Amino acid sequence: MRRSDRLFDAMQILRDGNLHRAKDIAQKLDVSLRTVYRDMDTLMASGVPIEGTRGVGYKISPAVTLPPLTLTPSELEALNLGIAIVAEAADPDLKAAAETLAEKVDAMLPERGIADSDLWKFASYPFADAARGFSHMATLRTAIKARQKLRITYHSKGDRITTRKIRPLHLEYWGRIWSLTAWCETRDAFRVFRVDLIQSADALPELFVDEPGKRLDDYTT
Repeated sequence: MRRSDRLFDAMQILRDGNLHRAKDIAQKLDVSLRTVYRDMDTLMASGVPIEGTRGVGYKISPAVTLPPLTLTPSELEALNLGIAIVAEAADPDLKAAAETLAEKVDAMLPERGIADSDLWKFASYPFADAARGFSHMATLRTAIKARQKLRITYHSKGDRITTRKIRPLHLEYWGRIWSLTAWCETRDAFRVFRVDLIQSADALPELFVDEPGKRLDDYTT
């Protein structure tokens, strides 16, 4: 399994907001306890709002405060989204400015959520290509609001490119990476897709309605 896939799977385990022991995470991911500790440190340093310590457990923290400003999750998403987009610019001055701004923002985040700013750089971040999926955000958001089915091509585990017909239900933000929760009609099951691994997203001339077992509430409860 690619490291980025494993880190994403670890975030999915923590998404329920409950405290998870490192031992249990290791069993679910089929990795060593040491690997879990290292992955949690990496995710924290990358800006994912995880709190916890070795020997106690880990969970997603509900809020992030930047003194003297208190940002809503949407505002922090917008800030990080803008930074990541500018970091992909060809202009070296803009790219350098985005990197230093990211370091300043990370330095102001609560200590439990990050490590030293030098531990996080765009080039070494495990989801360094996250900005690649931003071009699909408008299509995904519109389809969720309109309850419109999509056909996506997706870079799946094992370096496979698959085509899926989905019902997009919810976009979620995980510290500079976005995920899309959907009902996958191709697999007849819920799936969570990393937006940065979506190669294409096309709206289909089909709408969907709530059906028991296929709603977002059915996935989250």
